[in-house]
Amino acid sequence: MYYDYFRGGAEDEQTLKENVEAFQRITIRPRILVDVSRTDLSTTVLGYKISAPILIAPTAMHKLAHPEGEVATARAAAACNTIMILSYMSTCTVEEVASSCNGVRFFQIYVYKKRDVTANLVQRAERCGYKAIVLTVDTPRLGRREKDIKNKMVAPQLKNFEGLISTAVSSDEGSNIEEFAKSTFDASLSWKDIGWLRSITKLPVLVKGVLTHEDAIKAVEVGVDGIVVSNHGARQLDYAPSTISVLEEVVGAVKGKVPVLFDGGIRRGTDVFKALALGAQAVLIGRPAVYGLAAKGEYGVKRVIEMLKDELDLTMALSGCPTLNHISRNHVRTENERPRSML
Repeated sequence: MYYDYFRGGAEDEQTLKENVEAFQRITIRPRILVDVSRTDLSTTVLGYKISAPILIAPTAMHKLAHPEGEVATARAAAACNTIMILSYMSTCTVEEVASSCNGVRFFQIYVYKKRDVTANLVQRAERCGYKAIVLTVDTPRLGRREKDIKNKMVAPQLKNFEGLISTAVSSDEGSNIEEFAKSTFDASLSWKDIGWLRSITKLPVLVKGVLTHEDAIKAVEVGVDGIVVSNHGARQLDYAPSTISVLEEVVGAVKGKVPVLFDGGIRRGTDVFKALALGAQAVLIGRPAVYGLAAKGEYGVKRVIEMLKDELDLTMALSGCPTLNHISRNHVRTENERPRSML
């Protein structure tokens, strides 16, 4: 049941499949005879230096994967000198994760019908030293995740909400996560509410779930501090485009005014390279980190990050890119581009 929860996507899972397969249709154009005797993967996100452009995406309920939950994930991210984005739906509290280790962390949120619940969590995160708020904007309702419905998925009580709201929702029809979301998520959330969120925190606000140039332009207009190109791990709207297929569209619309992060389908260092070449400042990994956590706890998450870093390092060297700044649009060819004939 829990494996299905982490692995599954919405409805036919076409977008879930496409998130990964779309990367396979992008080829790398390596440049030769470049000095790559030294390579440097380090970068900055919102001014915070990290060892590589690979962040931990916000994913819910890590204790379903490992008894130490998000605390183990946070320690792994800190050990690898990268940023973890803690999920609003975590099974460890914002305070427990903050006190578990030194590291840069962002906090992901949904907006609930009871706005004071969201405000409480945002202010607690700010007090605990989280450095940014990541607002997920693609979930006015929960997508139809048929594996969870079939399994009658039962979620644990979420400790962040103790004393604020009950997450113990029963459903005879299927997933109790779906019932909980239906009763709590604010489907009236709109662009004007970005102003409300900014009014309750001094932290930078990023929006996660942008897939079109229209929404990217609007996000910049309302004053967000960053954008995450994401289709929620293909768990919301099936037949939405794969994220890598729309990354360049969003980057072009933003015109460098705010950083663009990328989420969805990263399984190899070559995938990271391709996303960077198409304009992402960094990528987020969700399922790979959870699978590492389930297999080996904190060590497993560290190994996943290290494997991706090692693969990215090798890809950069073999492509003639000693630093991230050397990775350019000319290093990849997408399926929409035809090879140029010299005839």
